[in-house]
Amino acid sequence: MDEWIEALAALRRRGEPCVLVTLVDELGSTPRNRGSKMLVTAEQAFDTIGGGQLEFQALAIAREMLQQGASGLRLERFPLAARLGQCCGGATSVLFEPLIAPRPQIALFGAGHVGRALVNILATLPCRVRWIDGRAEQFPAQIPAGVSRILSEDPLDEVDAMPAGGYFIVMTHDHALDLALAERILRRGDAGYFGLIGSLAKRKRFEYKLGQRGLGEAAIAAMRCPLGLADVKGKLPAEIAVAVAGEIVACYGHKSRPGSDV
Repeated sequence: MDEWIEALAALRRRGEPCVLVTLVDELGSTPRNRGSKMLVTAEQAFDTIGGGQLEFQALAIAREMLQQGASGLRLERFPLAARLGQCCGGATSVLFEPLIAPRPQIALFGAGHVGRALVNILATLPCRVRWIDGRAEQFPAQIPAGVSRILSEDPLDEVDAMPAGGYFIVMTHDHALDLALAERILRRGDAGYFGLIGSLAKRKRFEYKLGQRGLGEAAIAAMRCPLGLADVKGKLPAEIAVAVAGEIVACYGHKSRPGSDV
């Protein structure tokens, strides 16, 4: 069995994005025959389409597609001598096919009542969750599958550890920590979503304090507070969790549609 087939099965189990690279045409002398395949992830490649500059360029294109979250097919034609300087001198066309859509990566700060209710919903969605708190006793004995428990004395470091486009949900027990996290997240300027638990009054206080710290109105406007779908009413932890999860689903659903800005 080809190595890429076994690798694809393992990647599907983990939900890890990848691009299948296939030689779909050959003219003259080429390093591999039509139908040769290579599977590419952000850090690995399985099988080969012949090595050399052709494979080097194909890897770069596939990883660019992964970084951009591309979902459409891409066809590239490579004149091997003219474009890549390979001695075989033929030409080939290469198809790039994203196979597993990137999953949103979510940093959930706070393991209180709402955080515990929310994480149980997020664990059922196609996303990866980092659940962060400095209080070990707040975490339940059983952590849902797909959720990483992060016991951190300095949660601000966890903001920096997130990839570009990551989702941030802040609902800690400490308003000062909420403010510090909000500032750190907004200064990054690359969050796919940032929601902060609280009332309109809390938002006004935070807007003032963040402005004092040098953040502009445009940056602060990216903060969702109050967070969650407005049509979902209720103040019980489960009701708030449903409203927040609904907003997350709406956000990544919009970004995955063709023509969206992500």
